Amino acid sequence: MQLETSTLATINEWLNGNYDQQTKEEIQSLLDKEAFTELTDSFYRNLEFGTGGLRGIMGAGSNRINKYTIGTATQGLANYLIKKYPGEEIKVAIAHDSRNNSDYFAGITADVFSANGIYVYFFSALRPTPELSFAIRELGCRSGVMLTASHNPKEYNGYKAYGADGGQFTAPDDVMVMDEVAAIKSIDAVNFNGVKDNIELIAEKIDQLYLDKITELSVSPEAIARQKDLKIVYSPIHGTGITLVPKALAQFGFTNLTLVEEQSTPDGNFPTVVYPNPEEKEALTLALKKAQEIDADLVLATDPDADRVGIAVKNNDGEFVLLNGNQTGSLLINYLLSAWEEKGKLTGDQYIVKTIVTSNLIEAIATAKNVTFYNTLTGFKWIGKLMTELQGKKTFIGGGEESYGYLIGELVRDKDAIVSCAFIAEMTAFYKDKGSSLYDALLDMYVEYGLYKEELVSITKKGKTGAEEIKAMMEKFRVNPPATLGGSKIATLKDYELGFETDMASGEKSALELPKSDVLQFITEDGSIISARPSGTEPKIKFYCSVNAPLKDRASFKETDAALGAKIKGIIGDLEV
Repeated sequence: MQLETSTLATINEWLNGNYDQQTKEEIQSLLDKEAFTELTDSFYRNLEFGTGGLRGIMGAGSNRINKYTIGTATQGLANYLIKKYPGEEIKVAIAHDSRNNSDYFAGITADVFSANGIYVYFFSALRPTPELSFAIRELGCRSGVMLTASHNPKEYNGYKAYGADGGQFTAPDDVMVMDEVAAIKSIDAVNFNGVKDNIELIAEKIDQLYLDKITELSVSPEAIARQKDLKIVYSPIHGTGITLVPKALAQFGFTNLTLVEEQSTPDGNFPTVVYPNPEEKEALTLALKKAQEIDADLVLATDPDADRVGIAVKNNDGEFVLLNGNQTGSLLINYLLSAWEEKGKLTGDQYIVKTIVTSNLIEAIATAKNVTFYNTLTGFKWIGKLMTELQGKKTFIGGGEESYGYLIGELVRDKDAIVSCAFIAEMTAFYKDKGSSLYDALLDMYVEYGLYKEELVSITKKGKTGAEEIKAMMEKFRVNPPATLGGSKIATLKDYELGFETDMASGEKSALELPKSDVLQFITEDGSIISARPSGTEPKIKFYCSVNAPLKDRASFKETDAALGAKIKGIIGDLEV
């Protein structure tokens, strides 16, 4: 294998440009070892500043997370802010998670902003992503940056960029920021010379303000008071959740919290897990063991930047089972609407939100309760954008997406595992107070609205060749869609990239209302929904399968669930992926 001309040209720019000696030595070492595959992946392109910012493997190179790609992103964002808000004192907030180098990259980000005359509120120690979103709004900032790669493996880091509303950028500002970043052609255009007078340290004051405001959102404090000794096991999986989740649970009124001590110390090597991802059963192994030891009512685990939460509950056989993101999200919405209804708070002005790949069970619940619901594209930025548009017109109760991210209340504009942990515990107390477990509440919800079962198939395709393979897979499905899936004909094909849906029987096309996005949805005659979508943050293509059937009673759950599982298996086989 030889290096492409354009890749070699970029390597030479780094070897001869204004980069530090350590970086140049790392590159030269790879050249000496003829590590052409690694060099290609590191330099074949500039790491893309997407609508959410940057995410990638740490290391030297234009396609890696390092001082220079972080600096370039920040200079571009600074240039955008200066043009967007001329003559104004511009303020930003910066936070970081527990990942290796996150604190260093946060410092680089603060230096570049401050060097450009922008005032920086800098969290003096690691803090969760949702608290950054809260701080942007609370402190009147025009932007903010979170240094995190969320739940990715330890080799990764990233840069989440936020707008003035505390949400990630959407059109047209996302493109404006990306254009400013892309316009920086030389590292010499980045001002790394920080100005200390433009940087203010913040932490505990914002913590307490945030905790006080989420506590005011509590719907069932009486149930918590009666069930305050609910046995909760919590793991931050070596991340930022340790700073606020225990405090939030205590402030809500819970008194019996057991921490997974082995995972309570922030550590970017994530030594006790393969992936620091609460979607993975392996990541909750220690928490489940602790839960069995103390016979817990609830298990909670958050990812490194504490915007996602995974949970486990005990089934009727006494076994702890993990709930997936659709189940937890549906339970939360069902609880919130039921509790609001009990208190007489549903006036017709409220709404809930989910994404297009999240369970339609949420839609069924909202419809039954006469509460307005909205579907958005995948990614919490779209939920945040809608919340900002509806602010002062309607009241946001809650929302979420299947990837374990939820939000209750209007304090932030991103996934929030802190408020979610508090409300999942409140929900558990609410049902326990009525003599029910959370697992029974899940079954009762299925009996009332139907058993919806979802499964995600995620295929990893790394590097340049992987990106090309993912593009080819999407093109194949777009040009030659399957006629049937799971034994049922495709009734409707929704192509969000092209912006229309097609009635497969008549061939009639109609426009989709949502913005364009590289997502395909196949809806079958029997109501199954299969979505294909390349990930925006990882080298993956994802297939979301959703099927449903009526559930007669609790006793029929296992049989109906197994039948739906077999149906999903057939659909996945038909996809031939």
